[in-house]
Amino acid sequence: MPKFPPDSFHGIHAILYALYDADEKLDRAAMRRQVQACLACGVHGMAALGLATEVAKLTESERRTVMDWVAEDTAGAVPLALTIFGSSVAEQLSQVRHAESVGADWVILQPPAAGAFAASEYIRFFGRIADATSLPVAIQNAPALFGRGLSADEIRDLVTQHPNIRLLKGEGSVVEIAGLIERTAGRVPVFNGRGGLELIDNLRAGCRGMILAPDCIDHAVAAYEAFRRGDEPAAERAYQAMLPAVVFVMQGIENFLCYGKRLFGARAGIATHDRAPAQQPVAAGEAMVARFAAALGPLVDRRSAAA
Repeated sequence: MPKFPPDSFHGIHAILYALYDADEKLDRAAMRRQVQACLACGVHGMAALGLATEVAKLTESERRTVMDWVAEDTAGAVPLALTIFGSSVAEQLSQVRHAESVGADWVILQPPAAGAFAASEYIRFFGRIADATSLPVAIQNAPALFGRGLSADEIRDLVTQHPNIRLLKGEGSVVEIAGLIERTAGRVPVFNGRGGLELIDNLRAGCRGMILAPDCIDHAVAAYEAFRRGDEPAAERAYQAMLPAVVFVMQGIENFLCYGKRLFGARAGIATHDRAPAQQPVAAGEAMVARFAAALGPLVDRRSAAA
């Protein structure tokens, strides 16, 4: 049974990067340090196997390995979400079963990468998986990134037909997210991403939280905590501190994976390696990473600061 009920999910959840060694293999020690750094920053949840984790580059065995590692390293400290990737119901259900076995608190379903279909087909696809697990299910709806997705009205129909779909993971503007919250009558908690763009306005619009890669995660946590206690000026200051780096990183998925991961590595003291094919950094980009890393500082251990 999940330790955390979905109604309790809130705040800033870290979605982990896939960290490789010089031989392009998943780096166990680096992945553990990434989880530890996120927990030290005070994240409210942990997630893995989304776009930041380069899930499409991982074999099915590697995806299971990442589930094992992240569950072990998170150790129930915060809610754990695992994104489910696969081109068929059978493949996604196999991944769901493994997520269940490692103690995930919820799963996030991505649309299948194969083909492009009518909304009704995606609704049936998601529904079959959601109905087959007792874990709370979220849908990652990111048509701009995946080239396929559902409208706000279609999502409303999906969650009405399948009550185990308890959360939504968006990748859209505040205006889009506000419309989604309105069309679902606020019945389903919504988390946004997009690297933290429009973070404070997402919270004002009713987002339960944000799921973000860890390059600026400490500043995002500080912004959320300030907003939560009613100090919007402090929340805006924390957000403004991270915004230039977020804008730099969020210039497309490959740019995000190239420079976001390097920004995290620079701030966390972890060497960065790529798994081909991958966008290669250029001198101007590396200089910007170094400048943003210096401005943001090393990742903050908020637990030590609180003590």
